[in-house]
Amino acid sequence: MAATRESNTRPGKPAGKEPQPLVIAKTAAEEQRLKLERLMRNPDKPVTIPERPKEWNPRAPPEFVRDVMGSSAGAGSGEFHVYRHLRRREYQRQECMDTMSEKQKMDKEYQEKLQKNNQATAEKTAKRRKKRQKLKEKKLMAQKAKLEEGKDGDGDSGSNSASSSDMVPRKEGDDDAEEPSFVMGGR
Repeated sequence: MAATRESNTRPGKPAGKEPQPLVIAKTAAEEQRLKLERLMRNPDKPVTIPERPKEWNPRAPPEFVRDVMGSSAGAGSGEFHVYRHLRRREYQRQECMDTMSEKQKMDKEYQEKLQKNNQATAEKTAKRRKKRQKLKEKKLMAQKAKLEEGKDGDGDSGSNSASSSDMVPRKEGDDDAEEPSFVMGGR
């Protein structure tokens, strides 16, 4: 009996822990949930967030080349491999420079596109603001005209004076939630 207990306990593992059941995630959401549960079992344990990997840069070309490749017919068989490595390294360097220039070009185009979009949006907003102001001024002028009409005809009826008191010009800060100043999409 003692032998079976010893075989169940592994060195370095506490005997009190129960083995966790193996759960295979079928969806990405389930996999994320399992990872979060594992993290939250021990909230005091620090979580390491890896740094972004640095962008790969090729070695700079040598300023002084010591072993210059010659075109002599007596080159040894090992020289081909040296040449091959130098050529591969140079091609990698050129490819890296091409991708970096392409990336810079794309970034520049993207920034220009953002600037154009922001400018177009600002122009549209200014145009709509101007239109709203015109509508607001028209409405105020109409209200003032009705007030003038109401003052001219005070003696006619009491209902007219009541309606004119409703048409008091509003300040810019007043909000009327019941009645919109204009209807979107109206023809």
